[in-house]
Parts: sequence; C-alpha cells; structure tokens
Amino acid sequence: MAELLTIDEAQGLILERARPLESERVRLEEAAGRVVAEPASAVVDLPPFPSSAMDGFALRSADTPGRLPVAARIAAGRPATRELRAGEAMAISTGGVVPEGADAVIPIEYVVAHDNDVEIAEAVSPGANVRPRGGDVHAGDTVVPAGARLDPARLGALAAAGVAEVVCAARPRASVLATGTELRLPGEPLAPGEVYEANGLILATQLVSAGAEVTRLAAVADDEDAHRDALARGLEADVLVTSGGVSVGPHDLVRGIEAELGVQEVFWRVAVKPGKPVSFGVRGDTLVFGLPGNPVSSLVGFELFVRPAVLAIQGYSDPLPRFEPGRLAAALKGNPARDQLVRARTRAGEDGALELEPLAGQESHMIARAALADALVLVPRGDAELPAGSTVRYLRLR
Repeated sequence: MAELLTIDEAQGLILERARPLESERVRLEEAAGRVVAEPASAVVDLPPFPSSAMDGFALRSADTPGRLPVAARIAAGRPATRELRAGEAMAISTGGVVPEGADAVIPIEYVVAHDNDVEIAEAVSPGANVRPRGGDVHAGDTVVPAGARLDPARLGALAAAGVAEVVCAARPRASVLATGTELRLPGEPLAPGEVYEANGLILATQLVSAGAEVTRLAAVADDEDAHRDALARGLEADVLVTSGGVSVGPHDLVRGIEAELGVQEVFWRVAVKPGKPVSFGVRGDTLVFGLPGNPVSSLVGFELFVRPAVLAIQGYSDPLPRFEPGRLAAALKGNPARDQLVRARTRAGEDGALELEPLAGQESHMIARAALADALVLVPRGDAELPAGSTVRYLRLR
C-alpha cells in the first residue's frame, strides 16, 4: 500500500491546481470579504490637507511663548478665509484645515484664555500637532495590495483614500453534498439507524466564511443513480465538496461515480487524524473534495484542505492555514503514523501566555464536544508524549 501523503504534500498538490478565477470591478460598499485582484491605489493625498490633530489653536511656533489675539475660529470642514499672520492665533477643531502661515497647533488645555487672547507659557515646536498633507499616503500610492482580503480596516483605508471601486476576484461558486441513506433533516422524526444531517450545514457555513457563494444540494441516499445526478449538478460549480462515501465500504460510492463523470483523482488519504480518507480531484477547473462523513473529520478536513483552495482561487496571497504558537495546559500523546489535530479551548495562563486545554472526547463523531473548542492543536506524528507546558502550534477555529 502506498505511503500516505503528509498534510503539506496534500496541500501542495491542491494549490498547484487551484487556478485563480476571473476578476471583476466591485463597488467598495459591496466588497467586504472580497480578495483584491489588482493593487488599489489612493485617489487623493491622505490627509488631503494639513490638518489639526487636536482641539486647540493654530499659530506660528516663532511667536511662542507669548500672548496672541484669536483672529478666527476654524471648524472641521470649513477652512479659514485667510492666512494666519504673524503675532496671532486661530482656534481650530480636530481635523480642521491648518491655515497658511501656521506651522503648529497647541492643545486648548495648554493655554490660558483672556477674553479674545490666549497666553502660551512655553515654546511650541514647529509641526506640533499638525498632520501633514499626505502624511498617511500620497495619491497614487498602493493602499491595499493584490491578494489581500478586504477586512474593515482595509475598506476604511480605501474609502478615506477616495477609492470607489476595486478589482476583485469573482466569488467562487461552491456546491455541498452530504451522502448517506441514514441522513435526515433536523426536525424530521428519526427511525432506528438514522441520524440528523449536520455536515452540509457545517461545510456551507465554512465555505461562506471563505468567500464562496454556496449551493447546498439535498442529501442523497446510497444509490448510484441518486449519486450520479447530484454529483453531476455539483460539478457545475468551481468547487464541489462532498461529505461521506469516500472510504472503501460497499456503500462508499462517491469516488467511483466521480471518476465516471470525468473527475481525475489527484490523491486519496492523508496521514492526518481525524480525516484520513479525504480525497481530492479535478474536472477541468473544478476542484473536487471528498471529506469523510464523521462531522469532526469533515470540519478539520475543510480547514486543512478546502479553505486554502477556496482562498487560492480568489488570488489570496497567503491561503494556507495560519498556525500560531501556544502552550499546552495538559499532556498529549502522539500518534505513530499520523499528525493529529486535537480540539482544544484557549485560555490565559497565570503569566498571561495563551494556554491550550485539550477537550475530553476526541472521537471524530463527537461534534457536540467539538462545539466547545476554539482551537485545533497540531500534534506531529510520533510516539513521544508532549508534556504539559510544551510549546505547540494551533489553528484558531473562531
């Protein structure tokens, strides 16, 4: 039997076949979560004029210390009607246009007001509390590079820089199909041997969080014709994700029927626990993932293999899972043959460092236990035990 692929090897084979989708222009207010396909550049300098960083008084630093008459009052959005002359000050609000002739702003709490005069006790440095024009970014400079996902901060930066539209990768179209005669929808009565179908909802939610537009196909029984019809419809998408039916049992029909429909299988089975019998193939530009039927195996397989692919076809610059360092709160035993992803809960240790507390009940069918986890701890293959206090890598689930 061929040696199982490592996680890294499987991810590499997937990303080699994840071709970026076409791009389209998107209005900024509709671009949340989208991936930028071309660098987005500032339309204006930001700030577009010298502005005050404080409520206070605009003045010439050479006139301080001293007592100065207040010649005008400048509100945000209403610049002064004339330049500041030597020997005077102008009241100014935060964000107001610093008038010509002024080179500093003194905060209001540092002056003593006398009727229409202000007294400044100490010298003010040139440039104090003045935001220079273009101090954040200049017109034409890149604000958001290609391959970045538009989160609130990036959207805000683009809006402030005058950008109305961005060029983004098209949203991937994804289909989700759960398989198994035993599956019933929540709310329906269960007969002996039946279970409620959860994987379709899990996977659809994960796909939406990765930026896809999702079609959730009705679960199919273990019947070749039903599988063939549903898989043929699912293969019309950019990404097809199935759950169940990818092992070697008599009712595991997915891989065989996909082959009949023209899917070229790239790999089957990865050295990971949970989720070893994961499959990946392609038909044209459609990426086809077969995840195991156990809910936790399906959830973990998505994060390791499907999410990177969905991000990659959107042009995301760093699509692989981002593992972070943490400290184990309890010992974990390694598996001799497979890397493990152990469900855990994060907490702050006594020294403030992030600790990872493994949860009881790590079997791959225990989705209710998994709901308590907010992290997956990576335990490399091997017989060694990782003692409490060990530094490990983990993947955030929320």
